[in-house]
Amino acid sequence: MIAAAAVTGGFGLLIGSFLNVVIFRVPAGRSIVRPPSSCGGCGVRIRPFDNVPVLSWLLLRGRCRACSAPISPRYPLIELLTGIVFAAVALRFAPWEALEPPSLAAIGAVAETLAFAALAAVGIALAWIDIDTQRLPDAIVLPSYAAVGLLLTAAAAATGEWGSLLRAAAGAGILLIAYFAMAFAYPAGMGLGDVKLAGLLGMALGWLGWGELAVGGFGAFLLGGAFALVLVALGRAGRGSGIPFGPWMLLAAAVAVFAGVPIWHGYLHLVGLG
Repeated sequence: MIAAAAVTGGFGLLIGSFLNVVIFRVPAGRSIVRPPSSCGGCGVRIRPFDNVPVLSWLLLRGRCRACSAPISPRYPLIELLTGIVFAAVALRFAPWEALEPPSLAAIGAVAETLAFAALAAVGIALAWIDIDTQRLPDAIVLPSYAAVGLLLTAAAAATGEWGSLLRAAAGAGILLIAYFAMAFAYPAGMGLGDVKLAGLLGMALGWLGWGELAVGGFGAFLLGGAFALVLVALGRAGRGSGIPFGPWMLLAAAVAVFAGVPIWHGYLHLVGLG
C-alpha cells in the first residue's frame, strides 16, 4: 500500500508541475498548452531535463540555467504539495488490496479515488489563484463539476451506491443555495466564485456523508474567521479588508475528507446527541 501511494505521489508531482502552468496562465486568459514553458526573465524555453518536478529546482539552485534569474520556490512547493496530497488521497480511498482479481467494487473505488484526486488538483490550483487574484475562474470550476460528477456516477454504477450519489447531488444543492443566500445578503463578503466552488465541494463531501458535508461547510467559516481575527489582531487587516475565502473552503473540505467522521461524532457527543 505504501509503495503504491508513493507511486501515486510521484504522479502527483507531475500534476503539480502542470498546475504551476494553470495557476499562471488561466487568470491571464492564456492557453495552458501553447507556447511551451519558458523563463520569465530571458524567455528561453525550459528544457525537459530542467523541468523535472522539485529535483530540477534543487539542482539549478533555484535559478534559470540560461540567465541565472531566480525561480520562485513556490513552483517546487506546489509540486511537492500536490504529490503529498495525491499520496494521501491514494491512502484514503484506493482499494489496493482489492485490485487483484478486479471486481466491480474495486472499479468503483478507483473511480472514487480519481474523483477526489481530480478535486485535489483543482483545489490546489484554485487556492493559489484566489490568493493571487481573489478570483475562482469558471474555466476551472465549471468543468470540474462534470469531471467529478461523472467519476462519482461511475463509482455508484460499479458499486450500486446510488444513495451516495443522490446525497452528493443534495450536498451540491445545499451548499449552493446556502452560499448563494449569503452572497445575496452580503455581496461584499462573498463572490459568485465562492458560490460555484461551494456546489462542487458539496458534491464531493455529500458523497462521503452528511457529517463530512457539515464539517466542510461550517469549517470554512471557522478557519477563515480565525485567520481574519489573527490578521486584525496583528494589524495586518481591517474590517473592510478583502480576504480570499476560497482557500479556507478548500482547506475545510480537505479536513472533512480526511477527518470529518471523528470531528462530526465528537461534535455530536459534545452537544449530547452522540
